[in-house]
Amino acid sequence: MYHQKTLAELAAMLEAGDVTSVELTQAFLDRIKQYDGELNSFITVTEAQALAHAKAADEKRAAGNAGPLTGIPIAHKDIFCTLDVKTTCGSKMLDNFDAPYNATVVEKLLAAGVVMLGKTNMDEFAMGSSNETSFYGPVKNPWNTNAVPGGSSGGSASCVAARLAPASTGTDTGGSIRQPASLCGITGLKPTYGRVSRYGMIAFASSLDQAGPMAHTAEDCAIMLNAMAGFDPRDSTSLDKAVPDYTADLNKPLAGLKIGLPREYFGEGLDAGVAGVVNTAIEQYRKMGAEIIDITLPNTHLAVPVYYVVAPAECSSNLSRFDGVRFGHRCDDPKDLEDMYKRSRGEGFGAEVKRRIMVGTYALSAGYYDAYYIKAQQLRRMISDDFSKAFEQVDVIMGPASPETAFNIGEKSDDPISMYLSDIYTIAVNLAGLPGISIPAGFSNNMPVGLQIIARHFDESRLLNVAHQYQQNTDWHKQSPDAFA
Repeated sequence: MYHQKTLAELAAMLEAGDVTSVELTQAFLDRIKQYDGELNSFITVTEAQALAHAKAADEKRAAGNAGPLTGIPIAHKDIFCTLDVKTTCGSKMLDNFDAPYNATVVEKLLAAGVVMLGKTNMDEFAMGSSNETSFYGPVKNPWNTNAVPGGSSGGSASCVAARLAPASTGTDTGGSIRQPASLCGITGLKPTYGRVSRYGMIAFASSLDQAGPMAHTAEDCAIMLNAMAGFDPRDSTSLDKAVPDYTADLNKPLAGLKIGLPREYFGEGLDAGVAGVVNTAIEQYRKMGAEIIDITLPNTHLAVPVYYVVAPAECSSNLSRFDGVRFGHRCDDPKDLEDMYKRSRGEGFGAEVKRRIMVGTYALSAGYYDAYYIKAQQLRRMISDDFSKAFEQVDVIMGPASPETAFNIGEKSDDPISMYLSDIYTIAVNLAGLPGISIPAGFSNNMPVGLQIIARHFDESRLLNVAHQYQQNTDWHKQSPDAFA
C-alpha cells in the first residue's frame, strides 16, 4: 500500500530500508499502467528512465549520500523542459519537441534525488481552468470521472489524487495549482513570485507564472519547496533571497494567529455547499486558538478583468516564438514564409490559445495599449495595495479556492466567461505576487472542497505552518477516491 503513504512517510520508509526506490517506482509505474487509461493524467510515462534513476538513487542511499527526496518518484507537469524527453505544453504545436535541456525546477529536483515517473497532461500552454483544452484530450477527476480536475495543472492534480504519484510539480498563473488542488482534494502551493525559477518553464504570462509543488499534505509541499526554491541567475525574475527550511516551523502552535476573512470572498457566486465547508474549516482554526477578523479587499471584483488583459497580452508576446521556423509544428509544403507562419500557427494552436492571443494582441495594439494594458496594470497595483493594507491587520487571509466543486466535462466549454470565473478567488494572488495554498477541507455533494490560505510575500513558512496544523487536527487530506484505492 505504498501509494497511500505521504511523501514524508515514503522518505522515512526508504531511510529505514523498508523499501527500495526501485520497488517504489515500479509500484507507481504499475498503478499508472492500471489506472491512467481512465484518467488521461499523463502525456508521457518515462518508465526506463525512472527505473534507471531509481537504481542510481538506491546506490546513492547505500553509500550514505541520501537526502529527504532521494529515490522518491514524482511527476512533472508537461510545461517543464526535460532533457531528451518530449515536452509538449499540452499542444500540437510542441507534439514533436524533445527538450534539449532541463528546466531549473527539474534540475534541482534531480539533484535532490527524485525519480521522474513522467510528464502530466495540462491545458494547452496552461490556458484553461478545466484541463479540457489539451491537444491530448481532457483529464478526468478521480472522484468522478465525468467531472473535470480543474486546470491548467489538472493532470498533476488528478494523478496525485488517484495515488498514481505521491507528488507532482505544477504551475500557477491565475490559480492553476490551487484550483485543481481544490477540485481534486489535494494540497497545492503557489509560492511568492520569483521564489522558484521560471527558467525552462514554457512561458504563458511572464509576470504571473510561478511553479510550485502539489502533494497530499503541507508537510510534503514543504519538503518539495526546500528543493525547488532558490535564486537562479538564468531567470531575470528570480529573487536572490536565502531559502529557509520550510519544514522547520510546521509544528508551531497557532495561538494568537490572526486570520482575515474578506467579505468579497463570501458573497454572490459562491456555492452554498462550498461556503459551508469553508466556514466549518475556519471554525476549526478558531478552536485551535486563532483570531478571526473580518476584512475587505475592495478591488477583488477587478481581478478577473485585469487578469484577462494582462495575461493574454503577455501570452501574445510569449507565443510569437512558435512560428514553425526553429522548432515545433510546421505546416506541410508552405508556399512562402507568410503561408508557413499562418498555417503553422493555425494548425498548431487550439481554440483557447488562439482566443487569448487575439485578445492580447488587440490590447497591445496602437490606440488600445493605454486604454487597456496600461489601465490594467494600474488596477493591478490597486489590487496589490488591498492585500498590503489587509496584512497590516492579519497574518493570513482565508477563503474558498474555487467558487464551486468540479463541474462536468463539457459543461462550460461553450461559455468561456463562466470558465474564467472559476479562478475568481485565486487570480488576485497572482496579480499581487503573493504565496497561496489550497488544502482539502471537506466535501460538498461528494466532491472535494479546498480552503485557500494567502500570506505575505515570502511567508511560505507561515503558510505551510498554518496548513499543516489544520491537517494535524483533521483527516480530509487522507481521503482518497474509492475507485482508485
